[in-house]
Amino acid sequence: MALVACALAATLGRTGWLRTLENLYADSWTVLAGERYTPRHTALVVIDDDTLAALKDDPIAFWAPHFARVLDVLEAAGAKVVGFDYLILVSAEGWLKKLDLPDSMASRAYDAPLRAALARGRTVLISQLAELRDGQLELLLPPRDQLVLLPHGIQDLGVANLQADDDKYLRHFTPSVAADPGFPGLGLGLQLALRMVDADPTRSAWDLGGQRVTRAPDWRRIGFAGPPGTIPSVSMTRLLAPKALEDPQVQALKGKAVILAADNSGTPDRHFTPYSHGPQAAQMSGGEVHANIVETLLGAPTPRALPPAIEWGYLLLVALAGSFAFLRLAPGRGALLGLAFAAGLAALAGLTFRLDWLLPVAAPQAALAAAYLMTLGLRLTGEERARARMRGLFERYVSDQVVEKLLSEERRPDLGGETLTVTVLFSDIRNFTTIAEKLSAHEVVEMLNAYFTRACEPILAEGGSVDKFIGDAVMALFGAPAAHPDHARRALRAALAMAEQAQAFREWMRRRFPDRGLPEFAIGVGLHTGEAVIGDIGTPKRSDFTAIGDTVNAASRLEGATKQLACVIAASEATLRAAGAGIRTGKMETLQVKGRAEPIRVFEVTAVGPE
Repeated sequence: MALVACALAATLGRTGWLRTLENLYADSWTVLAGERYTPRHTALVVIDDDTLAALKDDPIAFWAPHFARVLDVLEAAGAKVVGFDYLILVSAEGWLKKLDLPDSMASRAYDAPLRAALARGRTVLISQLAELRDGQLELLLPPRDQLVLLPHGIQDLGVANLQADDDKYLRHFTPSVAADPGFPGLGLGLQLALRMVDADPTRSAWDLGGQRVTRAPDWRRIGFAGPPGTIPSVSMTRLLAPKALEDPQVQALKGKAVILAADNSGTPDRHFTPYSHGPQAAQMSGGEVHANIVETLLGAPTPRALPPAIEWGYLLLVALAGSFAFLRLAPGRGALLGLAFAAGLAALAGLTFRLDWLLPVAAPQAALAAAYLMTLGLRLTGEERARARMRGLFERYVSDQVVEKLLSEERRPDLGGETLTVTVLFSDIRNFTTIAEKLSAHEVVEMLNAYFTRACEPILAEGGSVDKFIGDAVMALFGAPAAHPDHARRALRAALAMAEQAQAFREWMRRRFPDRGLPEFAIGVGLHTGEAVIGDIGTPKRSDFTAIGDTVNAASRLEGATKQLACVIAASEATLRAAGAGIRTGKMETLQVKGRAEPIRVFEVTAVGPE
């Protein structure tokens, strides 16, 4: 069952439904963790609303002098490397040449300060893969007059594309988008991380932060430092100020990988991340996502999945534990335990997330649900078979109410045999042989059916079971199969009611057989209480749920003793003791019953009063 539950959970996982739920759990742990660590390697210089307001008179394409000033200040402040997360496809000089204006110093040297800053080799420019309308991919590059000045050429470019998961949330990144070293396929984050450790970007593999990174596309989880705003950021206006190098925020950029990126209110460069859930939901700027990627590559704490073998073992262990419990508990309790178990799995995953382990939750919960449903299916099919068998076995002997009581009880009769304390009732018709001789066979059967119908009603009404008909005799059990603590008192009430039914049946006999010379219709009832062996006794083809033992024999003998006592109902002293107070009796004798070594005190029962 556990293996099937695991297989079902794995199948659901392939559909993507469980993956969505698993992502939701991981996102929740990320949000609840808040700031996971303090960023050590990165900072942002942002083009915010203040920057746009300060430079509103200059189109961004003509910001080359401003960008050059920022790069100069960052170099003077000791920034290790600058990632220019802004793709301007044409330079100001190139655009001016398209206008075919008269030659001027501005058209020849407007971008010179920026070109000089780029030539010093501390800057990584971005490229971007764009999907055209026909589905083809085109790599968008910086202006050629900037690209040719980069010391390493295309190896100083970083792809800025961020690829979201299927649900449009950013949780992963690819350090490289192409394995060919002749193609500028390294991601911006990887390029900046390589510069931070002075690694050669032309190689095919690197050791970064205790992990092996290659040019081959590789899907990795981002180890976010915290919600948006966790990465330190400085407005670009502070770097353009006259005394920028005296600014503590600028001085704090020393030794950092600084990303120059847009973070104004109208920028489209914002992305859904795990922090886009919950009451404090917010999108994260592209520059901050790249900074988190750099931190991840340089060894920041990153939640990692369990190895496949351990994950499967964990899944199987959960399914085994759930199956073991569900098979031994009632469905309601099993459902409650399953819910508690599922909540415990989520809580455990939340704790392990803080230790940077991504424990699966949705798959084990699905395995639990599958195990519960399979257990329920087995229980229902097996339960229905058991209920059908028990219903078929007992509905011949007891009332429908008693059958339902038996089926609803947790403890059911042990059909294989058990010893119980019960009260056995025997009743037969007086002078039945004489009556049968004066009636035809059909009339005898008619009479017996009419009488038994009336005689069995009190037995069933008191919760007893009609064990069998033996000729004109009726054997009934009280206390089995339906357990009643007051079975002796119930048996006595049933016996008195049977006596009343017998008196009423006399009138039926007179009307039905008026001139046959039949003796007065009468019955005798004997009752005894004690231990008896109860079970389904017989052969595989023919069996009955019945009682055997000394108690049964004694009750049968007491029924015969009613003739000697000249009474209708004879009950043993054991039955009266078990019935409690309020039993009215008449005659009493001590009889030596055949088959018993010790005599039995027998009482005529006349009424059952209040206890």
